[in-house]
Amino acid sequence: MSGYNRKIYFICAFSALVAMFIVEGHAWAQDPITLPTVRIGFEEAESPQQVSTLLQIIFLMTVLSLAPAILVMMTSFTRFAIVLAMVRQALGTQNMPPTQIIIGLALLLTFFLMSPVYTEINKDALQPYLSEEISQQEALDKAVKPIRAFMLKQTRKKDIALFMDISGNEKPKDYDDVPTLVLVSAFSISELKTAFQIGFIIYIPFLVIDMVTASVLLSMGMMMLPPFMVSLPFKLMLFVLVDGWNLLAGSLIKSFG
Repeated sequence: MSGYNRKIYFICAFSALVAMFIVEGHAWAQDPITLPTVRIGFEEAESPQQVSTLLQIIFLMTVLSLAPAILVMMTSFTRFAIVLAMVRQALGTQNMPPTQIIIGLALLLTFFLMSPVYTEINKDALQPYLSEEISQQEALDKAVKPIRAFMLKQTRKKDIALFMDISGNEKPKDYDDVPTLVLVSAFSISELKTAFQIGFIIYIPFLVIDMVTASVLLSMGMMMLPPFMVSLPFKLMLFVLVDGWNLLAGSLIKSFG
């Protein structure tokens, strides 16, 4: 095909393509595509019950968004996660086990330890509320009691006193008069302190191995060899010989009394 014929062929093809678009556009103009409409707005409530239902939905969505924070700050998860992370750092295995496994193990241990509390909440609060035997406020009051009892056993008195002074509340007559918000705050810093105490004790044997390894390498004149490369196998061997994960999990659970 010569150059002149190729130009004629290209012009014809382009003209046919333009004509097709024109015809299709005319057809779309005659039969346009309909889209659904979405309307968002505020309407006047016809009864107080509608306002109450809307507020309950907003409150429920807020609680669901705060569920991770509630899990972290009102259960044993904080202690488990911190201690397991410090054990990994003491071993010097970098990202082994991975962070996902550390968090997953902390969650499983938390569910195991908190199962009596969850069972009591389900028995005394959730099931009666679903059976319409008690009101919503009564269900909330009964659900908070087991969690408060658990936190009170693990919270130091001076931490409660600290947040009572900061909040400006009067000195409570007994622990039942301590506000829940004060108790949650005191429980959080108590768990942090306990977790760091356990982590410090776990760190000591691994620190001794690192110091001995560094001293031996220095006395042998092997200063260019990183001590952690030599101490890591010994730390892993020690951890395996004492059945470290079994000992660690059992000790963490027993630390809650």
